[in-house]
Amino acid sequence: MFKKTLRGIALGGLLTLPASMALAAEQGHGAHWGYEGEFGPDHWGEMATEFDTCKNGKSQSPIDISAVTVKGIPEIAVSYQESPLDIVDNGHTIQVNYSKGSSITVGDKQYELLQFHFHNPSEHTIGGKRYPMVVHLVHKSEDGKLGVIGVMMKEGAANPLIDKLWTMLPTGKGLEKSVDTMKISAAALLPADRTYFNYSGSLTTPPCSEGVNWMVMEDPIEVSAAQIEKYKSRYAGNSRPVQPLNQRQIQMGN
Repeated sequence: MFKKTLRGIALGGLLTLPASMALAAEQGHGAHWGYEGEFGPDHWGEMATEFDTCKNGKSQSPIDISAVTVKGIPEIAVSYQESPLDIVDNGHTIQVNYSKGSSITVGDKQYELLQFHFHNPSEHTIGGKRYPMVVHLVHKSEDGKLGVIGVMMKEGAANPLIDKLWTMLPTGKGLEKSVDTMKISAAALLPADRTYFNYSGSLTTPPCSEGVNWMVMEDPIEVSAAQIEKYKSRYAGNSRPVQPLNQRQIQMGN
């Protein structure tokens, strides 16, 4: 694990996407894909022409975070408001869509929170370590560029927000449940210490589009063993393997 004395980051290239694609980030498009066998990550780039970047891209995600360039960088200023619950089983993960009005600001760039979703196990690794789960909080800037915060989830105390979400899961794939009277806050998914790693990468699912500004938190949050198992009962192993770094720089800041 990296020491908190390390500081540094420079914002990488960002992805320009229409809102509809950003809302469906990490769902994928077109051809049927999955995480095992002939539909798994090794074959994504062969399934459709729009998935070609999954095979030929040079700035793919996830990666192993190990060699860090230390530079001064802006912190992530978080302004998350409560949102009515809108939870979807999209066939690849559990996704929670977020109402307008919540954002992060990094330097002079503001990104609106669109949705968050989960993977088991974590997709990025830190110093080779993989966590039982990860949550990806997907944001989009006014000019259509994506910034994704990744928060590792380790086994420990139960997370109250996860408890609330898991009790409201849709009954099957492709189904959605909205409860306007139930409010949630994505702030409950962020660690107290917001030291983070930054690099330019991609969506971790088809079409694997590049230019995503990744911000991976160094510190994990805790979820209980029961909460992990509940997710795995739906989506065990929905994680892409780590991809080559290919000379990209990983930077760090708070």
